[in-house]
Order: sequence, then structure tokens, then C-alpha cells
Amino acid sequence: MHMSKAQDGESRPLTEVRAEPAASPDHRAARAREHLLQGIDVRRAAADACLPDILAAADLIGAAFRAGNKLLLCGNGGSAADCQHMAAEFTSRLTMDYARPGLPALALTTDTSFLTAFSNDIGFEDVFMRQVQALGREGDVLLGISTSGGSKNVVRAVEQARRMGMRTIALIGGGGKLRDLADVCISVPSAVTQHIQETHLAIEHIVCHLVERDLYGYER
Repeated sequence: MHMSKAQDGESRPLTEVRAEPAASPDHRAARAREHLLQGIDVRRAAADACLPDILAAADLIGAAFRAGNKLLLCGNGGSAADCQHMAAEFTSRLTMDYARPGLPALALTTDTSFLTAFSNDIGFEDVFMRQVQALGREGDVLLGISTSGGSKNVVRAVEQARRMGMRTIALIGGGGKLRDLADVCISVPSAVTQHIQETHLAIEHIVCHLVERDLYGYER
């Protein structure tokens, strides 16, 4: 629910839709430009800070695929959508001009029957851990995505993966428990959720590109 500030300083729910835009076109354009430029700054910072971990993540995933193992992915909300996006890029292909076999990647965010049954009957905190337990094998890789770096169900999934001898990657924002828990942690240097998510998507595309080219060659 949207909230506004009343004169007494307390938040009030926004219940009425304005008949016209609340700001001038120039103000709206300035806000849009500001967001885009701030996002560029975050991606520049990530380019400076995250490259070694991006390469390490691509190496882990590529090694798993070479050995006949698979990639599992988990996350919540926008990160859940990222899991599905990234799994689709691996299982299908990243670009139409680079034809190669499908790669075994599975998002743990898509089975609505399991997700709703387990969450309703047992609880949401173990909803990814249970799937890792059932579907994961030693040598597989789990990629956990969390802008906060501390989503409990992602943390518990990573802990389960480690107990099973899987390798683990965390894709996070500026901090959180996952930073020290995963084998490889890609930490985007920002505290703004939107900019973290935008940079996560770029990193996911980069990892897919690196993995498929390392497996099948760059001369295509």
C-alpha cells in the first residue's frame, strides 16, 4: 500500500488516484534520468568490485556442467524471477546467434503446487532447502539470489547444499549472512534494491555468456 506524509508527520495510506500526474513533465523526466544515471554508477562500481567473483561463479557452474552435474537456483520476489530467467537462458540459449545444446539449470521457484503445499503445511523458511534436499546431488551448484543477502529460506538452502557436498554461489547486495556462507559471493556495492536487481540481471547475463562460451568455444 502506498503511504503519504500528513502534516503531523505520520504516514497515511494513499487511497485516491489523482486526476492528473502529480508532477510536471520536466520533474518526471529528471527523476527518470536520475534513476538511470544512478543505476549506471552502480554497474560501474560492480565492474570494479565484482569481476573476480563473477569469473569464479562462471568457473564453478561450467565445471559442474562439464562433470554432468546441474545448477539449481533460488530466490524470492524479483530474485525468484531472476532465477527463472537465468535457468531459461541456460536450458534454452542466451542469444539466437549462438546455437548450442541445452544446459541443466532448474529454478526452485516455479512449482506452485509444491511451493504452496509446503509453505502452507510446514513453513516458508525451508521451501528451498527441501527442494535442494530432494533434487540436489554432490557436485551440483546452488545459486542463491538475495538483494539483502540474508533471506532466511535462501540461507537455509545454501546451508543444506553445503551439507550435501554441493558448491554454492550467492548473488547479493552490499551485505548479509550469505556473504560468508557461500563458496563464491558476488556482492553488488549498493543499498538500493532496484539498482541491485538491475545489476544482478546484467551479471546473470554475463555469467551465462561466460559459461556457454567456455564450454562450447568463442569462435562461433
